[in-house]
Amino acid sequence: MKALKIGRHEVEKPIIQGGMGVGISWDQLAGNVSKEGGLGVVSAVGTGYYSNKEFSHKNVQGKPLGEVNFYSKDGLTAIIKNARKICGDKPLACNVLYASNDYGRIVEDACEAGIDIIITGAGIPTNMPEFTKNYPDVALIPIVSSARALKLICKKWKRYDKLPDAVIVEGPLSGGHQGFTYDQCFMEEYQLENIITPVIEEAKEWGDIPIIAAGGIWDKADIDKFLALGCAGVQMGTRFIGTYECDAHPTFKKVILEAKEEDIKLLKSPVGLPARGVLTALQANIANGTAPKVVCISNCVAPCHRGEEAKAVGYCIADRLSDAYNGDTENGLFFTGSNGYRVNELCSVHELMEKLTNGEK
Repeated sequence: MKALKIGRHEVEKPIIQGGMGVGISWDQLAGNVSKEGGLGVVSAVGTGYYSNKEFSHKNVQGKPLGEVNFYSKDGLTAIIKNARKICGDKPLACNVLYASNDYGRIVEDACEAGIDIIITGAGIPTNMPEFTKNYPDVALIPIVSSARALKLICKKWKRYDKLPDAVIVEGPLSGGHQGFTYDQCFMEEYQLENIITPVIEEAKEWGDIPIIAAGGIWDKADIDKFLALGCAGVQMGTRFIGTYECDAHPTFKKVILEAKEEDIKLLKSPVGLPARGVLTALQANIANGTAPKVVCISNCVAPCHRGEEAKAVGYCIADRLSDAYNGDTENGLFFTGSNGYRVNELCSVHELMEKLTNGEK
């Protein structure tokens, strides 16, 4: 496998660990993936919960108050600093959702903390370079689900005299939020292997932009498949949950380890797009009206309109993801990709990277 060049940064092994919030990929996981030659990715989501809410400066009902505390600058800085203690000067990335309230400020916080690469999905980040203009060495990677989205991004970024340093193409088998409607997630033409080639062709129109495949990638055979299709690398999230170093609560890992294929479903989300996760007590509680009452305290994502969409689907995504981070199986929302049921044991990041680059032993 060739090294992955992203802007001025070189990733030894062409494997990006997907950003997973709240608290699934923070300092321990991201730091160790980068240490082992991949690209570790810190999630910027919910950093106010880091270190038992040490960096959330105002809480209400035990929850960070507003976006300034939910997306805590001090928390994100501490996470990046602690990841650096593990990986040294190897490339390290931060995933910032475009749907986040305070998106621009969060990107600037990550840059100020010394991050090398910003990855953004959950929307089409047409103004992403606006927030990194004072940090020219920071590479930018948008996540897209179509050639059309990439074309729009490149056109909009021309005003900044900037093109993506790489592009992640995410298919509908990934964990968490999808870039497709519920029906599209099951249609053949929207599967990763069918959307990747048009994006590669569109990228060629703009220059030499590395394309990274994501969504449902499990092992070296999958990696080799997409490298053969012309990708420069892959992104994988779910499989890294099954590592000792993953920042997730032991109970979160237990939920994934015990999940069966039929337990993993596309769920409704306040963000307005389907999201893939494990069916747990939460979904039953929503159905029978016993789920926790929706009260918007953290104001996490713009599409939720301060809790209006949360009330419509029956849960607050910030609260339920933080419950999962705290190991609450009654109220937690446990995101995973379609291959989550294949995670049946824990291993170290070192062991996993060996398997992914050399094949299963």
